[in-house]
Amino acid sequence: MAQTADFIDEKEIWDILETGKAPSRSLFEEILSKAGEARGISAGESAAMLQVTDPSWLDEMYAAARDIKERIYGKRLVLFAPLYVSDYCVNNCTYCGYRRDNRFHRRRLTMEEVSKEVRILESMGHKRLAIECGEDPVNCPIDYVTDVIQAVYSTWNDNGNIRRVNVNIAATTIEEYRLLKEAKIGTYILFQETYDRGTYRSVHSGPKQDYDWHTTAHDRAMRAGIDDVGIGVLFGLADWRFEVLGLLQHAAHLDREFGVGPHTISVPRLRPAAGVDIDQYPHLVTDSQFRRIVAVLRLAVPYTGMILSTRERPGFRDEVIATGISQISAGSCTGVGGYSAETRACGGGVAGGGAACAAAACAGGSGGAAGAASYESPQFKVDDTRSPDEIIRSLAKSGYIPSYCTACYRQGRTGDRFMALAKTGKIKEVCAPNAILTFKEYLLDYATEETKRAGEHAIEQHLATIPSDEVREETKRRLRLIEAGTRDLYF
Repeated sequence: MAQTADFIDEKEIWDILETGKAPSRSLFEEILSKAGEARGISAGESAAMLQVTDPSWLDEMYAAARDIKERIYGKRLVLFAPLYVSDYCVNNCTYCGYRRDNRFHRRRLTMEEVSKEVRILESMGHKRLAIECGEDPVNCPIDYVTDVIQAVYSTWNDNGNIRRVNVNIAATTIEEYRLLKEAKIGTYILFQETYDRGTYRSVHSGPKQDYDWHTTAHDRAMRAGIDDVGIGVLFGLADWRFEVLGLLQHAAHLDREFGVGPHTISVPRLRPAAGVDIDQYPHLVTDSQFRRIVAVLRLAVPYTGMILSTRERPGFRDEVIATGISQISAGSCTGVGGYSAETRACGGGVAGGGAACAAAACAGGSGGAAGAASYESPQFKVDDTRSPDEIIRSLAKSGYIPSYCTACYRQGRTGDRFMALAKTGKIKEVCAPNAILTFKEYLLDYATEETKRAGEHAIEQHLATIPSDEVREETKRRLRLIEAGTRDLYF
């Protein structure tokens, strides 16, 4: 019998939001104090914080969210990139450039083309990817996805290789999730888009319209043995306050059922795409509301990795990162074959300037900096057009340590083992040195001279923050090994 997503209780959400209206100063301070213990806050407390409007209170909330994130994960920011492999889709989602009614030449990558895209991404320094594709059981079946995963893992470019492949594919069966597990995926990611059933039905048609099948997908994935799952909402489809509480109900359900909350929560906002008029949506989220979303989620589920994509413009993206984000994408292309297409358009090769050109042009969407792209249609337009090197330099100058670490996945620190470390704040003890080691690799193998200078300064700063003398000295020893040519060292 099919599972019903009764853990999303819409009436309860609206009742909680009504109760949480106009919180008093004393209640705000009480909730902020509780949040400061980094053990989370309740749905009711989250509803109150979502409805704070006083600018000075908001500043206090943002500072608390930043402090909690840094207490658990430190100043490290994990970087990744999406890899779009197929734009065939049988659904007709109103917000998506891949929707069935859009007429363009659809394609999926061959394994040779996958390897070519991966080499370009590797030449940018990436070590983890998120595979993305539309839903089409004929043109993009599960065996194609598992073949792509193997092609990614088996592709090398000089010193580079992809060490973790996350997968974002449509809701499927326990049997097919087992195949993903056998293919050694990292995190299984699936966005809910919206938790409001009425809105969900109105924006979807095709197999994805089945709310219960879609919303219970993470349960099936975890029953199939996938330790780490990621959830998310496409903010702008329904009331943003409702969506945050829907995310929290979903996270609480996973924690109750499996003893493990979501490994990541993503917070994408609606963006323009082919055949999509975002002005038709009455719930578009302002910048101020978006920062509140990120801050409250960090207060409520402090242990969870929070992902920010290149949908957001650079200046604002930096503000949101400081509010509790722990993972970001960089140099993203949202079209199938986009990295190769834009590299050709810029006249670059796989390495060096060609890779940087691909990142900047892809981030600009179809056309980019180099004229019309040869891929047909991106899924949506991104707004951060900087190359990974530019983003990394900015992060280093802002006091962060960019990280390409994949150690937890390969050391078995996943699922409940990861959560045990995250919930106690001990994950930072391995995050910081591993971030430093992977960042050193990036600086030696991929960075421009300007970024190297900023990066080496950042490494010196962050080495000094490692509390254990023994771990700090061991990290320094491994840095010397990396300088001598050794790669892929981690704690």
